[in-house]
Amino acid sequence: MEHIRTPKVENVRLLDRSAGQRKSSVGTLYLSATHTIFIENNPETRRETWVLHSMVSSVERPPPSPAGSQLVIRCKDFRVFHILIQQERDCVDVHASLARLSRPGVCKYSELYCLSFNPNVNKEQREESWAFIDLAADYRRMGLPNNLWVATAANSEYRVCETYPSELFVPKSATPAIIVGSSKFRSRGRFPALSYFHQDTLAAVCRCSQPLSGFSGRCQEDEMMLQAVMKSNPGSEYIYVVDTRPKLNAMANKAAGKGYENEDHYTNIKLQFIGIENIHVMRSSQQKIVDVGELRSPSMTDFLWGLENSGWLKHIKAVLDAGAFIARAVADEGVSVLVHCSDGWDRTAQACSVSSVLLDPYYRTIRGFMVLIEKDWVSFGHKFSHRYAHLDGDPKEVSPVMDQFLECVWQLSEQFPCAFQFNERFLIAVHTHVYSCQYGTFLGNCEKERRDLRLRELTHSVWPQLWKDRAEFMNPLYKAELSQSQGVLRPNTTPYCFKMWKGLYNHVEKSTPPRQSPADFLSAVREESQQLEEELTNHQERIAALIGKPITWEKVEVKRRRRRTDLLWPRHSGPDPPTACTDPTPSPPSVHQGPPDHRPHTKEDPALTLPIGQHAPHKGHDPDDLSACSDLESGVADLSSRSSSGDPEPEGV
Repeated sequence: MEHIRTPKVENVRLLDRSAGQRKSSVGTLYLSATHTIFIENNPETRRETWVLHSMVSSVERPPPSPAGSQLVIRCKDFRVFHILIQQERDCVDVHASLARLSRPGVCKYSELYCLSFNPNVNKEQREESWAFIDLAADYRRMGLPNNLWVATAANSEYRVCETYPSELFVPKSATPAIIVGSSKFRSRGRFPALSYFHQDTLAAVCRCSQPLSGFSGRCQEDEMMLQAVMKSNPGSEYIYVVDTRPKLNAMANKAAGKGYENEDHYTNIKLQFIGIENIHVMRSSQQKIVDVGELRSPSMTDFLWGLENSGWLKHIKAVLDAGAFIARAVADEGVSVLVHCSDGWDRTAQACSVSSVLLDPYYRTIRGFMVLIEKDWVSFGHKFSHRYAHLDGDPKEVSPVMDQFLECVWQLSEQFPCAFQFNERFLIAVHTHVYSCQYGTFLGNCEKERRDLRLRELTHSVWPQLWKDRAEFMNPLYKAELSQSQGVLRPNTTPYCFKMWKGLYNHVEKSTPPRQSPADFLSAVREESQQLEEELTNHQERIAALIGKPITWEKVEVKRRRRRTDLLWPRHSGPDPPTACTDPTPSPPSVHQGPPDHRPHTKEDPALTLPIGQHAPHKGHDPDDLSACSDLESGVADLSSRSSSGDPEPEGV
């Protein structure tokens, strides 16, 4: 609270075009330790809009205009808020407060929202929430340990590699001496370890970091380690080593004493470069795709040029190509694959997890997808705190690595709409919580760091909360028994198969209420059909009673169900406000007649959000018209099952 200069400002204007507003609303702005809250003055609605400070990416203060001083708040979920404050002094104070509240200092984890977030659960329930995902059970599901792969205690207490989990699976023939020797020859000590085991072909997906080979260096233990990986697959005489970097980048690392495997030293390997760019290129690319939305009334030419100039879909294709190559090697060729990039915690995580989604139907379910993220991202040491700017650190460390993985899964769900148990809303919810810091799941850079921070004792896990609301995340087209849901996915990665993810990136003005999504429409139809079937059963029972036939079961009372015609509330910037409610999904607007300190325990209103691309009003303009933005073209996507042959889908209706 000491960082809040002005906790309350009256007569503030807010424009939320993403919610269908045409004019700004006037209300009071409150600053709390965790949220920025706007409450309308309109006594009929008293609409509340909440923004979680940890979701704020930047706060800009354009030059003042005759109407007042403006703040532009950009959020990590690509929403933009424009707030007009009458007094310049109040605007300066709010700007300074938000700039500090939205970015805790380096190593100041105690200031993050997850340390103050206190859902209505006791200590036992919190401990149970952390046990919700059992990685040991997932390895057992793969058939591990077995006579090929065994658990190793080499990294117990993180002695060999601090950024790896303490429990790992390695080839049975890999002795502790080989593991330690290989670790010393790999960047950050990240030696080859198992990520996924395919029981049908006995091929495995392993991960590590680049070797410290330089121009001529070699390590006998590391060569023995790769030989052990190969021998753990009796059906193959070689392994693929997939270097996810562009070859030119990998060669440049040789000058720094690093590099890639020399095929003259490592017998029976086939080296394959994929060409996924580094985190700096990805950060710049995503910013450009966001800038596309800031074009005022863009023409089709402007939009397509901006999309092409960003290179974003080209990078998504590269990640998906990496996963597809690994999946084909494991499932079709029966060859094990060793994956690495530079340090093995960004592009490596992307490639391994995408390949697992393609290979294993379990990871295409809601619970399985949670397990996959916990295993390949959380457990194996992805740098969440650095990549998603949880703390005020080096901006060059920020990069949308997880965003790209989630988008790859979304692209797959567009090609295979019946293969995934979850819908787009689930992916967006995961994306939100990666940035929100409401839960401790995505905090810290590795397992050891989370243990040292005592996050299991002080915070809560996000997975039980998402699981609790799984009904909202169900894909109505999913059928577990279908071949698409059971088999290996073989996506078409030709350029015309990729789309811009409008649901995540495109927040533009809506002159009319948003259309119901096809998935929600199908859910409503399914629920209505179930209700009609129950009513039919009742009528059949009544007929049977009238004609004198015996009734062998009790009459079923049918309750009218709410039609699911508007389940998808507008997304908000950040999860729940600090209340006793543990439901992490947004809820309809609440009515409130008092300041936020005495508000009832209800979930927040849809987000305090403005579409990208809004600017300060010009001199002489109506202060109600803070910005202008034009919607992009939209259509209802075809939801029929696409074949893996890659036939283009018909145009939207």
